[in-house]
Amino acid sequence: MSHENVSDTFEITRHHFVRVGVLGHVGRFTSVDAVAYARGMRVVCRTSRGLEVGEILAPAGEADGASVEGASSDGSILRGVTVSDDLLLARLERNRQEAFAACEKELAQRGIHIPLLEVEQLFDGSSLYFHFLGEVPPEVTELTDRLAETYNAAAGISQFSDLLETGCGPGCGTDEKAGGCGDSCVSCAIAGACKK
Repeated sequence: MSHENVSDTFEITRHHFVRVGVLGHVGRFTSVDAVAYARGMRVVCRTSRGLEVGEILAPAGEADGASVEGASSDGSILRGVTVSDDLLLARLERNRQEAFAACEKELAQRGIHIPLLEVEQLFDGSSLYFHFLGEVPPEVTELTDRLAETYNAAAGISQFSDLLETGCGPGCGTDEKAGGCGDSCVSCAIAGACKK
């Protein structure tokens, strides 16, 4: 094999649709090792938030309208999930459950009536995201920062009130949005509460 052919081989990438995060964000990810992963496989991905575990939904071949060079990507697929990763994920799940319980307890003790929907810890352990329904008062930010320090992580807050008012983005509830959160509002995770 000539040197030219070897360099061409390394330029080949594989694109996949991957679901990541507690909100089930679906994006187009590029496999850094040019492996074609099978549907349903769990993979370690680098996203804009950090390292996360995702699930392969389907290959995103070159037939989706984007060339390899011009393809936009929501992140990279680093590798498949290993047995060691599963041990780490079990520990992170315990941390997540503890953080959820501690946050709910603190909210109740302080008399703050804001629904905590979920707590999410990223695979790299660097970030702990608290997902609330409604307006998040400043004392909740202080509380989540303190709880995140317990796990040597940075806290992030997500509030669903804006999402419920505006939908999942521009074009929400229209044919042009189909595919962003599913093929229609029927498949959208927040359709029941969305005011669109």
